Amino acid sequence: MHAVIRTGGKQYRVAAQDVIRIEKIAGDEGEIVVFDQVLAVGSELGAPLVSGASVAGRVLAQDRADKIIVFKKKRRQNYRRKQGHRQDRTIVRIEEILTGGKTPSAKKAAPKKKTAGEAEEQPAASETPAETPAETPAETPAEAPAAAPAEAPETEAVAAAQPADAPPFARPEGDPDDLKKLPGVGPATEKKLNALGLTTYAQIAALTADEIATVDAELKLKGKIEADDWPALAKELALEIQG
Repeated sequence: MHAVIRTGGKQYRVAAQDVIRIEKIAGDEGEIVVFDQVLAVGSELGAPLVSGASVAGRVLAQDRADKIIVFKKKRRQNYRRKQGHRQDRTIVRIEEILTGGKTPSAKKAAPKKKTAGEAEEQPAASETPAETPAETPAETPAEAPAAAPAEAPETEAVAAAQPADAPPFARPEGDPDDLKKLPGVGPATEKKLNALGLTTYAQIAALTADEIATVDAELKLKGKIEADDWPALAKELALEIQG
């Protein structure tokens, strides 16, 4: 079943699980939004709206569209103006098409769970104060000299075991994605990204601020990753592949 909705002064024909990009609306990532301006549901046409019909969708991301250039020139008046514009937009996945005044059954997405690294660091911080009072003055001097020499060879062994030319990112299994769909990425830049271990849109979408700085410094992109918002675009491309 499909429906025709109106939002942002435009009309969209949608069905369940469709991903649409619309003029920006309020909503956080994972939040359910409801479109109540439904012009048609299946073969039923509204006059102008279908009574009791609505469409529920989930916000996937808030981003901006590709830049457009606006250039104005007046002949023989030495007048030239060039401006760039990126329209704010919202990416929504359609969850349900509702009729008869029904309310959405979908709920807001659960908050992201902490990573394994974050889970390990918290207990370590809480255990340190509990163990310190338990140590006796007699044990501390005896254990300290023995622990220091034992850790040094192990650290050196781990460093020696790691190859010097290992990429900073773990290369996932499977076929690589076509990273040339990202703005400013050609065959040469794609090859360099693959050399760093970045081969999929999912990896680009998950880059942290520190990792973006690392990639930017390695490839000398001069802030292009943040300027063109590669993570958001990579997330969209990854969703299109999955869909």
